[in-house]
Amino acid sequence: MEKVKIIECPRDAMQGLHDFIPTKVKADYINHLLTVGFDTLDFGSFVSAKAIPQLKDTEEVLKLLNLSNTSTKLLAIIANERGAENASKFEEINYFGYPFSISETFQQRNTNTSIDGSLKRLENICNIASKSNQEVVTYLSMGFGNPYGDPWNPDIIIQWAERLNALLGIKILALSDTIGVANPTSITEILKSILPALPKVEIGVHLHTTSETYSEKVEAAYNAGCRRFDGAIRGFGGCPMAEDELVGNMPTEMMLHWFEKNNVSTGVNKQKLEQAIQMSMPIFN
Repeated sequence: MEKVKIIECPRDAMQGLHDFIPTKVKADYINHLLTVGFDTLDFGSFVSAKAIPQLKDTEEVLKLLNLSNTSTKLLAIIANERGAENASKFEEINYFGYPFSISETFQQRNTNTSIDGSLKRLENICNIASKSNQEVVTYLSMGFGNPYGDPWNPDIIIQWAERLNALLGIKILALSDTIGVANPTSITEILKSILPALPKVEIGVHLHTTSETYSEKVEAAYNAGCRRFDGAIRGFGGCPMAEDELVGNMPTEMMLHWFEKNNVSTGVNKQKLEQAIQMSMPIFN
């Protein structure tokens, strides 16, 4: 069986919720997710509490996690050098996730800087990560479309991916469908161009979707050669810095159903996953 990496994103699921989830509830949920068999958990973020108040307790959550008996790695989202410095103090964190947008408008909206400023910021973050033996996962946001009128086409994505690898040594890139506009044609076109161009870079997808279109998106990405997939249980979440009408995350359980049906190994324990789904209901409802 071929195998894919599943990155579960409770951080993405939680970040836009208005009512604060108690720290212990977050930690208990993430501790269970650590037993499911995911490759990586996008568990929290080191960003301004004013920007994302739901995640102001990431450090406290981290201290409550049981990491002694899991192979699942931890990823924290950071938006600037201060966040990277804070995250670098915790050796438990394997990856810094940085949202690099090829949309000038969205880069300003999401991280309050220009694309040029973001490139310099990412260089500094990579230097911080290198010193603390951590790795940067760069999310190419607006990777499948742009609602703001900024220049966008597949060639721009590929050029930026190649540039980030050549200039900064980025080895993990996740193409992010920030507003849910990806379709099988665009997914196939972009992946079939970028994968051969960067054979030593791990290319993943962070897709947003409706429940009606998830299957065709997963199928297109997998058939194009992608082997790294982000998801969030029950499709919760979406970027609060994007359009007002959020499109939910890729539902992990639906994605896993597609992989099982197509004889693709994920390493996920179905019983533990079902327990996680049950745990998620009171948290997100």
